Amino acid sequence: MKLTVVGGGSTYTPELVDGFARLSDTLPVSELVLVDPAADRLELVGGLASRIFAKQGHPGRVITTSDVDAGIDGADAVLLQLRVGGQAARNEDETWPLECGCVGQETTGAGGLAKALRTVPVVLDIAERVRRTNPDAWIIDFTNPVGIVTRALLSHGHKAVGLCNVAIGFQRQFARLLGVTPEEVSLDHVGLNHLTWERAVRVNGEDMLPKLLSEHLDELSDELFLPPDVVRQLGVVPSYYLRYYYAHDQVVQELLTKPSRAAEVAALEKQLLDMYADPLLDEKPALLEQRGGAYYSEAAVALASSLLNNTGDVQVVNTLNNGTFPFLPDDAVIEVPATVGAEGATPEPVTALEPLYAGLVAHVTAYENLALEAAVKGGSERVFEALLAHPLVGQISIARELTDKLLAHNRAYLPWA
Repeated sequence: MKLTVVGGGSTYTPELVDGFARLSDTLPVSELVLVDPAADRLELVGGLASRIFAKQGHPGRVITTSDVDAGIDGADAVLLQLRVGGQAARNEDETWPLECGCVGQETTGAGGLAKALRTVPVVLDIAERVRRTNPDAWIIDFTNPVGIVTRALLSHGHKAVGLCNVAIGFQRQFARLLGVTPEEVSLDHVGLNHLTWERAVRVNGEDMLPKLLSEHLDELSDELFLPPDVVRQLGVVPSYYLRYYYAHDQVVQELLTKPSRAAEVAALEKQLLDMYADPLLDEKPALLEQRGGAYYSEAAVALASSLLNNTGDVQVVNTLNNGTFPFLPDDAVIEVPATVGAEGATPEPVTALEPLYAGLVAHVTAYENLALEAAVKGGSERVFEALLAHPLVGQISIARELTDKLLAHNRAYLPWA
């Protein structure tokens, strides 16, 4: 089995490689190709990847290349984890929106739109190359903003499923708090990518969410950066990203007083790459946990295995709505439990989404539709309309100011600008 990782020079990659090595029975990878234009990073990451395989007795070989076409040729699955513009572009996404009193974040708001505009054309080009050279290959998208990028892929007819680590992170956390194995925990995880709520946490059919909220409220609230009384009143566990909506102005003030997350990650990446250069290092370092993407490897291995081995098991993924939420168009991309097999991902039936959540989901879905239009077709007016539609913007004067700043900071990536 050949797997290709586009963006393989990422400091995330050893986490992924470690999962491939540990879970080789689930996903027997004979050839792992890491594709990245950054030759220096690719050499360091590829070297560590080979040593991780060797230490764990994995028979597969690791190949590195900057040639996308060569890397994807013959691949059974292509994993996308690229970042157009690197941490430097992310740093801008997280800073210039603050000048307008709006949250600076790489996956939502104006910064998230900027990332989508840079990313979607690149991803669609890669997907077309996959379709030409290997039309049967699955594309697994871990590239943010996952919902918009996955919708772009699916709307252009590609065999794609989107993946995020929020659900598996909650599954692991809840299992630890309840003293059970992760496999015993199933989630009523509903919404859009980075806009989700856990409405139930089932163990052997019993909903343990009330127990979690009763006995572990403070710990959960601390990790969500939301007050305990808010989480208690909601009666669900919202994803961390909901704080950008529920406490937007407070978050803006916090972000104005500290370095950007991009700056923190850039410093971490420098340390990690220095560590990867050590020829004696043959396992993912503990420092990698601070980089983010926890349990990404387990989720990626499980998803790839289900698609390629036709297992028909249930996983939380990003896929087409197709009537799951009746108030959304069928071609919207939602994040819910789905049955995954050789034909792709089919959402499991879910109970109706409560108005408190449905309104925000509908609002953000409309924004994502406009964001995708702007990313595919270009045009400053489309950018403006997407920003005006976003629930974190929504005012004409602010949307126009953000549009000007977005274009000024991203002209190098947007030929039409």
